[in-house]
Amino acid sequence: MTTKSRSIIRYSISFLLAFVFLYFAFRGVKLSELWESLKGANYWWIVWLIPLNILMNWVRAERWAHLLAPIKSPISKRTLFAGVMIGYAINNVLPRVGEFVRPYIVGKREGISKSSVFGTVVVERILDFMSFYFIVCIVLFLYPKSLDPFVSQPDTIRPLFLLGSIAALIIFVLLFFKAEALFRFLAKGLRFFPDKQKEKAEKILDKFYTGFAVAKLRDKFGVILFQSFLIWALNALAMFVPFFAFAPIIKSGMDFGASVVLLVITSFAWILPAPGAMGTYHSFLKVAMVKLYGIDETTSLSYAIITHEVGYLVVMVIGIYYYFRDNLRVSDLTSASSKEE
Repeated sequence: MTTKSRSIIRYSISFLLAFVFLYFAFRGVKLSELWESLKGANYWWIVWLIPLNILMNWVRAERWAHLLAPIKSPISKRTLFAGVMIGYAINNVLPRVGEFVRPYIVGKREGISKSSVFGTVVVERILDFMSFYFIVCIVLFLYPKSLDPFVSQPDTIRPLFLLGSIAALIIFVLLFFKAEALFRFLAKGLRFFPDKQKEKAEKILDKFYTGFAVAKLRDKFGVILFQSFLIWALNALAMFVPFFAFAPIIKSGMDFGASVVLLVITSFAWILPAPGAMGTYHSFLKVAMVKLYGIDETTSLSYAIITHEVGYLVVMVIGIYYYFRDNLRVSDLTSASSKEE
């Protein structure tokens, strides 16, 4: 099977997944009532999502600058921010492709190795995962009732989440201070690979290790750790502020803790390969708000539509702006993605 055929199949599955989850999200909701709910929202609160989304992605660019420091410093924050926004804009249409495009954009504009830049993108994802895992464990430890729809006695497994949060922090620290030992250990395992696969694996491992040069910036550990959690805090704030746009949510008494719980649940929706979490986000969020907080289905879906679409449009508008401003071409980005894959 050719690369083009595999891509067509993969993207077809992605769009089918989005369609299926959109069906489940809208099932049981009357469109007339949904329209009234959307019209009745207080959009003065919704407007705040625009600067929050921009700030969150700017912090991502700032953190990326620290990760790239061993490769090049100083580096243009404007270039990094453009790379982040273009990458996410592409992900909104073609899942995962944006992660391969970002290194191409930054590498080309800054004159540095695209493979090395790709290594830092991998580090970014690992940092996001570990900080997210920590937040998940803390949230489930502090709010065990959020497991009520899934577990009959959540208090019995509560201590496990405390241990999980401690483990996440330990791993986070080891990635910075023992990364070299980690990669030596992984390299030893390659001796069991067939020669052809071994050569490919060594090249991939080398790319990752280049990205992990951030481990040498131990003085930046605190800043990168803070920025990693700040990104999630801004995400949670972007979930919390729109609560005030809907009367049923205000009356329910949902607080900032509820927004963190919803953030944890919807984050799993972004893992699924639907373009821009279209459908998966709406479906996960609707179920969570109905089951955990007793919000009616119409309001829950209205909230999901507004929070998703505002973030989606912010990324698309800024990403498209930088795409044309930097004179990029679709053929270049497609080629960059194919080479990295």
